[in-house]
Amino acid sequence: MATGFPASTGDVLSAPMFNELVQYTINTQSGTTYTFASTDQYQVLVLTSNASAKTVSIPTDATTNFAIGTVITVLNTGTADTTIQAASAGTTTVTSSGASSAAPKVGQHKAAACIKTAANTWRVIGAVS
Repeated sequence: MATGFPASTGDVLSAPMFNELVQYTINTQSGTTYTFASTDQYQVLVLTSNASAKTVSIPTDATTNFAIGTVITVLNTGTADTTIQAASAGTTTVTSSGASSAAPKVGQHKAAACIKTAANTWRVIGAVS
């Protein structure tokens, strides 16, 4: 995670902290499954790199309550697709313009942004199928 996040009242933003605001911290996930964690917000790129199909899950608010407006970016460098889905489909809603709205897929060398728009509600935009 870029230093300086999250900031608190009274914190002083130093030059190194300010400079890191324009770059991503890379969170490489080489397995076939991964669930977003609180450390994935604030300029973090979740990079999936397994040659097999991968699943990235978005947790419920009861598990990890991301703030509305949180954006988590996923980049797939593996040869198989990465599917983005809700960890608990009955609680968390994931929608996209992909062929499978509730479980969009991100192909090799493609990226998607997962945006929390309301409680337990996420919209996935970008290179999804």
